[in-house]
Amino acid sequence: MKSYFFCIILSLSVCFNRAVDVSVKNSLVWGPGLDSRATLPARYFFIQSVDKGGNNLTDSPGQATFDVKITSSSGRVRAWVQKLDRKDGSFIVRYRMFASYPDLTIEITHKGKNVANSPYKLEGGVYHETCYCPESSEEAWLEAMNCSQMYPQIQKDLMPFDKVDLKELSKEAVQRFGKHHSLCHYSVINNQVYRKTYGQHVGFSMFMDNILLSLARKVLLPDMEFFVNLGDWPLVEHNTKPIPILSWCGSDETLDIIMPTYDLTESTLETMGRVSLDMLSVQSTESPKWPDKINKALWRGRDSREERLNLVIMARKKPELYDAALTNFFFFEYDEKKYGPKAKHISFFDFFKWKYQINIDGTVAAYRLPYLLAGDSLVLKQQSPYYEHFYGDLRPWIHYVPFKRDLSDLEEKLKWAMDNDEKVKEIIKNAQSYTRDNLLADQIFCYHYILFQEYAKRQTTKPTKHSNMEHIKQPSDRDSECNCMKNTELRDEL
Repeated sequence: MKSYFFCIILSLSVCFNRAVDVSVKNSLVWGPGLDSRATLPARYFFIQSVDKGGNNLTDSPGQATFDVKITSSSGRVRAWVQKLDRKDGSFIVRYRMFASYPDLTIEITHKGKNVANSPYKLEGGVYHETCYCPESSEEAWLEAMNCSQMYPQIQKDLMPFDKVDLKELSKEAVQRFGKHHSLCHYSVINNQVYRKTYGQHVGFSMFMDNILLSLARKVLLPDMEFFVNLGDWPLVEHNTKPIPILSWCGSDETLDIIMPTYDLTESTLETMGRVSLDMLSVQSTESPKWPDKINKALWRGRDSREERLNLVIMARKKPELYDAALTNFFFFEYDEKKYGPKAKHISFFDFFKWKYQINIDGTVAAYRLPYLLAGDSLVLKQQSPYYEHFYGDLRPWIHYVPFKRDLSDLEEKLKWAMDNDEKVKEIIKNAQSYTRDNLLADQIFCYHYILFQEYAKRQTTKPTKHSNMEHIKQPSDRDSECNCMKNTELRDEL
């Protein structure tokens, strides 16, 4: 339930296991939620508790360790605030605002004393998610969001498309993919979004609509025109004429331009909203400590690939190693004698009661991988021709343990993990660190923006708002105050 306060006070809490001498001077506070310019659906920052000897605490110091108070000079602050205890001495504090303010003050204290550089002043306008107040300076927005200058995957994906003739693209994309696939033609003109869908199953256009509208509220988008594949499988095969199609999943045999998946993007937009599983909440699961976790590899899912069926057969033969079961049948014939009874769904937050997580492809890449990497179990990942936008950054034996596509060495890799606790813990920490640096909300917005920016540079003809396109309007914000203090004057609409 959302709670509204004139002054929002959040006590960070877990039960004390031992007395800890936390240093207010040495403890660290950082994150985009402390910068007014970094508008996110749910703003967040981190607190790392440090003792007086300068050592980071590695266990939770307890729920009463820190207090967080958020106020504004304008009076009432409407927000929902949550504390997430990562159980490793650090905390995530996140807050979703339901109105905008000229300023905020965030005060973080321990036993009444300010921690690190508290209080933190956010000035110049602090805007909530549905406030239309785009930054007109591309450089200022990129700096505020701490975006990378370029992403290697974007460079790789755009390499075949040095020049994009939009008139030619409009004809060819529809001819090749508009009838038997789910396709969406977008135009962004003067920061307004327009689209036309092709094919029967186009409901997933809402995910693309949502990220475009959200970005447009935060920064002025370049004028551009592009096509999005709304299906699972990438479309542009190597042995065909390459045309730029944006997709959520790539493969070694295709040339699609890859975006963050609709699942990861939607969880970013709906953090502290419609979704419970996101890249922040998954970091604070109530999982047991390592020695108390179940010493098996876990997998749950539907029958969307033959290797999944083979995994379940392996698990039935060696239940001392695996806890793997199918939750639903759609692609293959259900044979209970062979695969066992259908298993009940397990909350994703309960996955981490097991030490080892098996990530195996579905129809394409398994989109659960970001959340598995963020948790505190080891990921064993199937070798795959499919990939998400970040897979190129990951390194086997650094961020996960690989196994062959046909599962022939999975048992060997699992037994290695069971015999190498310290190395496994190091891999888990590397994976968690990677997700914190690369897959949280700020970087998901950055990736989309830089992709659109680089794509727009390659357009050789002028983007057009076509007559058959629907105007996708910004959501109503009538119930919230949104007094934009930025200069958001746009060119007259073409």
